[in-house]
Order: sequence, then structure tokens, then C-alpha cells
Amino acid sequence: MKGQFGGTGPFDLTGKRALVTGGSAGIGLAIARGLARCGATVAVAGRTPERLSRALAELRQIRTDAIAFPLDISDAAALPGRWAEISSALGGVDILVNNAGTTWREPAHTLPLAKWDEVIATNVRAPFALAQLFARERIAAAEARGTDRTAGAGGAILFTASLLSEQARKDNAPYAASKGAIRQLVKALAIDWAPWGIRVNAVGPGYIRTDLTRPLHEDAAFSAWIVGHTPLGRWGEPDDLAGAAVFLCSPAASFVTGQVLYVDGGFLATL
Repeated sequence: MKGQFGGTGPFDLTGKRALVTGGSAGIGLAIARGLARCGATVAVAGRTPERLSRALAELRQIRTDAIAFPLDISDAAALPGRWAEISSALGGVDILVNNAGTTWREPAHTLPLAKWDEVIATNVRAPFALAQLFARERIAAAEARGTDRTAGAGGAILFTASLLSEQARKDNAPYAASKGAIRQLVKALAIDWAPWGIRVNAVGPGYIRTDLTRPLHEDAAFSAWIVGHTPLGRWGEPDDLAGAAVFLCSPAASFVTGQVLYVDGGFLATL
């Protein structure tokens, strides 16, 4: 099955195997669809069986080899075993999309430390652990080949950053801290793993309509502020992230690493 560019363009992902965490809905599912349309064999992972089943049915309308795996990234002890199962089922992972995350909105002075730990563990520790498992596998393969490690065979890791990687809003201390950490983690891992050709980047969504942001876009006053502050004059949709994600995971971005590509309708560009 060829990618949407006919199997010859710079965005073609034919033959690549991708794992998308948090891939059963929202931004993760939109990215999974984009990768599948460009020829990748896609596995989506998430916590909710019903959502996974719906996502898989949708993805198999694009590619019949799509698969789904139950995965709770907050279960740190289980991650190595689950990674081994998923990688084995795919025959290896060429693209890791670290999209799963969580949030907790509360004034910083009343925030329970348990909630701080939960957000940091889910949004920073778990994605790092998965990236580490990916890198170990890719580095071992590169060492075994003994070939040019910078020839594009290292694979790609894509994190999900946020506008709060750059700015902050009230009542969002743990989420802002976690996404600021992702911005710096992308740079650090890009440097560490460049010798093996592993590229590490992130997409930075603006205000996107998802279940996670539902309380915000259902708040009429806040939603109007977002639309008024966004030069393109609307909320983003999950599919707005797909093109950026495909680019960063594809040969078109073969010389791009350590970057956050913001998909925000111009939000960060204006005062």
C-alpha cells in the first residue's frame, strides 16, 4: 500500500512502523490517520478499550494492517514489557509518537502534591521512558549493522508539546511545568541520539478542540477570547496537527531535529 504521495515523495512513509500513544482519540488519532495515509503501518495505544476499538475500525478504513494495544503509560513498571510486546507485533518501531498526557487545573497554592506527581509522571517521565526504550532498540540495531548511523535509518521520535511550553496560564502549574520540560527534553535527546541518526522533535498544539480542552471551549467567554487572540480566528481541530506530524516523521524533515513546531493559528506570534 503506497502513501498518499504515490510512494515516491518526501512525505512517503511506506514501510515505516509507527506507535502513537494516546492514539485512540483527539490529536493522537488525527496524527495516526495522517501517518497511515502516507503509508505507515500504525499502532495506536491507549487506556480505554472502547475508544481503541473505534479508533482501530477507523484506521483500518485507511490501512488494513493498523493495530491497537491497551497501554497505560502511568504504569511505569509495565512499560518495558508492553514495549517489547508492541515492538515485536510491529516487527520493530521506526516512529514513536509520544502523545498521551493528562492535566489538572487548580490554583498552585491548593494543588495536592499527589496531582503534581501524577501530571509530571504521565507527561514527562513516561514519554521519556518510552523514548529511551525506542532509542535503545534503534541503537542496538545500528550497532549490529555497523553502517553509517546518520543515513536516515535511526528513526524519529515526536513529542507533543504545548503553548504552555512557552507561556503559562493561571491554575496550570503542573501542566506548564511538564510541557516546559518536554521542550527541553526534545533538545537534549536530539543531541544525545543524533550520532545514531535518531531525530527528536515535537509538535506544539495551540488551542485545539479535544476532550482534554472541553471545559475551555465550552466556556463561552474563554472561547471567544481564544478566537479573538488567534490571528487565524478559530480554535484548531485535531486534523490540523496531522500534516506537521507527518512532516516531522518523514524524509522531508531528514535534517530537522531538536525542534518544536507550533501549530497554533499564530497564537504565539501576537501580543
